[in-house]
Amino acid sequence: MTAYTLHLGNKAYSSWSLRGWLLFSAFGVPFDEKVTPMFTPEFEQLRRDVAPSYQVPTLLWNNDGAEHVVWDSLAIAELLAERHPEAGHWPADPAARAAARCLTAEMHASFRALRAAMPMNLKKQFPGKGRSEEVDADIARIFQLWGWARDRFGDGGPYLFGAKFTVADAFFVPVALRFETYGVEAPAPLVNTLAALQTAPTLDQWRAAADAEPWIEARYDVV
Repeated sequence: MTAYTLHLGNKAYSSWSLRGWLLFSAFGVPFDEKVTPMFTPEFEQLRRDVAPSYQVPTLLWNNDGAEHVVWDSLAIAELLAERHPEAGHWPADPAARAAARCLTAEMHASFRALRAAMPMNLKKQFPGKGRSEEVDADIARIFQLWGWARDRFGDGGPYLFGAKFTVADAFFVPVALRFETYGVEAPAPLVNTLAALQTAPTLDQWRAAADAEPWIEARYDVV
């Protein structure tokens, strides 16, 4: 048993669950996970059990015998960065770290058109679907942010802030998977970055688990 139990939704569909999971798995922080399929009575019971949380991921953190609930992905990232500085969740350079927090916060709060029109779905492909003027504006803004980070802090590797995978990358991985599902191509300078996010550390484990899930949610199909 570890100090952390991370509650997740369906791995095929829950983009926020993926972000929370990567904050542990991709950084080598030991944790236990519990997957509860969304839109089920069991999921509603989970919400009652982990109140005041009402969403996934929800982290149950055992600290000196006291259990605490942390239900926001950005809060989970900061908790882990504080408790496990050796894991390197944020860039070491102060300017890069501030920039990474800016990108992470914008991903955390924005891009509603893209989220609504292009839900994460790792079980199917919908090339060309979900596009609109508003979605295209979100896509353009994402590529602008990626290009800005790569130009200023990306020397030495394919990730947004160089050779090391950071929280900012973890928060954009579900977007990269959406681009895979909906056939969104990156501009030439960012092709390698998109590919790196689509093959992020430990992501193959998440993909395999998503493929093996028996639950199918037609509400995530874009027609």
